Amino acid sequence: MPFDGMLLNRVVRDLKKYEGAKIGKIQCLSDEEVLFYLHKPGMGSTRLALSAHSNTCRLYLCSNQKEPLPNPSAFVMMLRKRISQGYITEIEQMGYDRLVRFHISASNELSDRVEYDLYAEMMGKYANLVLVDTATNTIIDCLKRIPVFENSKRLLHPGAEYTLPEKPDRYDPLHPGPLNLEKSLVSQIEGFSPTLSREFLFRMQNGQSYDQIMEELENSPNLYTYNKEYHCLPLTHLKQPEKAMPLMDGLERLFEADETRKRIALQCGDVFKAVDREVKKLSRKLPRLEETLEESQDYDRYRQYGDVLFANLYLEKQPVMELPSFEEEGVMLSIPIDMRYSLKDNANLFYKKYHKLKRSIEILNEQIEECQDQLDYFETLKEQLNYCSADDVLEIRQELAGRHFMRLKQNSTRQKRKKMPNIVEIRMGDATIYAGKNNLQNQYITWTLAHRNDLWFHVKDYHGSHVVLRSENPTENEIRFAASLAAWFSKGRNSSSVPIDYTRISNLKKVPKKGPGFVTMKSYQTIYIDPDAPKIEAAIKSRHVDEDETF
Repeated sequence: MPFDGMLLNRVVRDLKKYEGAKIGKIQCLSDEEVLFYLHKPGMGSTRLALSAHSNTCRLYLCSNQKEPLPNPSAFVMMLRKRISQGYITEIEQMGYDRLVRFHISASNELSDRVEYDLYAEMMGKYANLVLVDTATNTIIDCLKRIPVFENSKRLLHPGAEYTLPEKPDRYDPLHPGPLNLEKSLVSQIEGFSPTLSREFLFRMQNGQSYDQIMEELENSPNLYTYNKEYHCLPLTHLKQPEKAMPLMDGLERLFEADETRKRIALQCGDVFKAVDREVKKLSRKLPRLEETLEESQDYDRYRQYGDVLFANLYLEKQPVMELPSFEEEGVMLSIPIDMRYSLKDNANLFYKKYHKLKRSIEILNEQIEECQDQLDYFETLKEQLNYCSADDVLEIRQELAGRHFMRLKQNSTRQKRKKMPNIVEIRMGDATIYAGKNNLQNQYITWTLAHRNDLWFHVKDYHGSHVVLRSENPTENEIRFAASLAAWFSKGRNSSSVPIDYTRISNLKKVPKKGPGFVTMKSYQTIYIDPDAPKIEAAIKSRHVDEDETF
């Protein structure tokens, strides 16, 4: 459902306390997301995210650190120039429409005070961010520029006069007039979405009054999420199980997985394309090599053709010659003849093909083995990309560049080199669990970080993470949690009874001529795990697990 005016009104009332806050850093999370760092005395620092994506438009306060784009958009650069270090003097919703005005007082290059209005239009496919010069009411710039040939009624372009969107004549939701309960409330009350209208009508038909429902909506501290719907009012008409979260946390987590994938694809789309390209290419190449190998197994037939032809050079050549085999009594060979050459030359051509195919079998076996290894390697990378963060994908890019599968982009800004890969490290009492999410991290954990007596975990028969448990006396609960992490960072994360092999690091051995991350085990044990998603996600987020937490 869309981010409607009543939900926005509830959010704006929470944001009012940040009037007077100073704008610090302004970051670009994606092409349609902007992050503001706000600082207010007595309230510390916070992060305000504005998303103008057509399907996930909303504004909310962030509790989690988000990775910005290394190269911000032109719109964000303009915001940095104009309003960075300015103060938000007022936050106002325009009526009950899906539009919020941030009035900002900032200084220009001459230290003169300049007043700006930043409009956040949370209107679905028309969602936009617009910075306006308050004195002249002219648009300085927009996140999405809309020229006159796209919308003749409302021009959103630098230099144009800013006008509010047209809105029909509807009742104020706090003081509604007579309502027709046979019709949708969307066309009668400002700020209502179809979902909210259905909820109000459902409750009113079951005995609740309009004022009671509105009071519950206005005082609700939570966001209630369902399969495809969400609101700050419980949607009882859906008759589905709900998940309640604090309002800002819920808005942040609502589309977090989808937005993270989009941000990663935006920053590292070339890595996804390179891996997909190699998987498709190798998947087509392997059957062709196997087919050629199967044809080459019949190489000895061409030697027989040559032997028989040399023994019958006195015969008159024909397009197909039927001659008895020397090696199989009573068997006639149908030998195709190239009429351009003599029988002797045809025999020599068959010998030549015999030797070529005989040599090719060894080469084809090597090529098939190499192709299969590379296909396994890229399928491993493809699986890893499903649960990698942006930093993890950048490490995969470095890995691919090191193996000459892609080129690194030249970046004008100098990047600090990390001392160690971006591994997952979780404390559980006196034990420490390490997990890798790509081959570089797996290799670092297994062959650099781990000690000989540490326990090593890996999902059985799947591509997955290397997990290391460091504990003097590993308990069953520690082993089960480490195994749960190995299952979570694998293709089996959504399965039940996932088999996990584990052994001491001392039992591992690298596989020669294989890519990073491939190992063999001298001996191992297997445990079966049902990954508990909420517990694992909470542990990864906090990087800590209580000792008495069971898995």
